Amino acid sequence: MEPRISLITLGVDDLERAYRFYAEGLGFPAHRTEGQDIVFFSTAGTRLALYPREKLAEDAGSRLIGRDRGFPGITLAHNTREKTEVDEILQRAEAAGGAIVKPAQDAFWGGYSGYFADPDGYLWEVAWAEFWQFDANGALVLD
Repeated sequence: MEPRISLITLGVDDLERAYRFYAEGLGFPAHRTEGQDIVFFSTAGTRLALYPREKLAEDAGSRLIGRDRGFPGITLAHNTREKTEVDEILQRAEAAGGAIVKPAQDAFWGGYSGYFADPDGYLWEVAWAEFWQFDANGALVLD
């Protein structure tokens, strides 16, 4: 097996609202077919998809749809090339209807980061560190 994450699918309560947040608010390039209940977004490397929460739970055979919506146990991250981009992206997310969960600040691990929640409560960390490097496609280099 090749180690890879090809697609992250978020179960959303309102597909149109989530689409507007990511496509119009954050500027993610969307791939959408009219009349379908799924939206795909191009990102560097991994793709992001939005699908109605109940349909995603049904597809996964999950009975967790009515559970308490506390900390979801997962965060997504957008790593930036420049420190100033962290604040810019947090502001953009808030203007698009997201909520700032943790304002940007110096982090214990030596970088600078903050968190926002999208309209469905998914947490995104926006982070920068001077020691990070990116490849030509914008993917974080781990070596």
